[in-house]
Amino acid sequence: MRLPHVRFPRVPAKKLAVLTAVGVLVAGGAVAAYSFTKTHGAPVAGAEPVIRPARVAEISYRAQGQTLLLAGTVVPRIESTLGFRVAGKIIQRSVDVGAVVKPGDVIATLDPADYQLAVDNARAALASAEADYVRAKADHERYLNLRGSMAFVPQTLDQRQSLASTALARVDQAKSQLASAENNLAYTVLRADAAGVVTAVQAEVGQVMAQGQGVIRLARTDELEIQVGVPEHRLKAVREAQGASFELWSDPGRRHAARLRELSPSADPVTRTYAARFSVLEPPQFIGLGMTATLGFERPDRTPVAEVPLSAIFQRGTQPAVWVVDRDSGTVELRPVRIARWRDDTAAILSGVKEGELIATAGVHKLETGQRVKPLQSQQQAAR
Repeated sequence: MRLPHVRFPRVPAKKLAVLTAVGVLVAGGAVAAYSFTKTHGAPVAGAEPVIRPARVAEISYRAQGQTLLLAGTVVPRIESTLGFRVAGKIIQRSVDVGAVVKPGDVIATLDPADYQLAVDNARAALASAEADYVRAKADHERYLNLRGSMAFVPQTLDQRQSLASTALARVDQAKSQLASAENNLAYTVLRADAAGVVTAVQAEVGQVMAQGQGVIRLARTDELEIQVGVPEHRLKAVREAQGASFELWSDPGRRHAARLRELSPSADPVTRTYAARFSVLEPPQFIGLGMTATLGFERPDRTPVAEVPLSAIFQRGTQPAVWVVDRDSGTVELRPVRIARWRDDTAAILSGVKEGELIATAGVHKLETGQRVKPLQSQQQAAR
């Protein structure tokens, strides 16, 4: 019997090649799956999760002191303007700006001619008054010897006694005038009244000076201070500071004691800060006017805080939090906390965690709620 002729549709060569490749891949995958199942067995459902090691720290609350730092300048406590106590023409000036003077050093000199004449006149007046007193006293004593004779008159005795007393008063007056003239002559030489540094010169040789007009400005070096500008929000901290110390920028690493002496009651209209002056209690060997210093204040904080590394803080939105590790199960729980203050590498926790609890301090962004970790006890760091 002859079979009927069947005619199959003709498949294009490109389509046939694609179908063949797909078939080969399916077959290969089936063989690989069979091989893996036979070798390793089927996957086990409900396998235990991996316990990750975690670095932890123990929470410990304690009161801490806070340090406030302000930049200041070394200034003299007393800076006064020196001038002549008499008027005259300057004939000599012995110092310039920056000169270091000692008590009694000559600053400047006035022309003493007129004052020398006044001294000579006062001396002559004193000599005349003393001569009058000697004569009046002799007359009084001679008349006293006539007492009891017919020539003695009581009224005349009173006159002679009055003349002697008047002559004595004139002698005292002449002595005072001579002393005043000698003082004025001495005032023609301006001397330093204390050790210090000349910071300004306000007069030159040949200038006619009025009485009390300034010649130089002298900054005394026996008492130095640190002047700082205190911001408005730091006034309370400065007032309540128990102690202060300063460090010169030219001598870093060495601190010296200081004490608040003066705090301005009003703010500077330009800087809006309050001027404060701190007395230098222990001046260093090398300290100069105008040097820059860093003033530090230690203020106690009675509120206990726990200081932890910044790496332990997990920021959830705007609320800081930490991962608390359960000591028994090792699971972690995210708990929000309140931060008292931030520092360069630590944060002070005010509340949110309890004393003695463990918190994760590294890799906090990779933890999940309920995840089990293994605390690394050998690397624990007590949280301050």
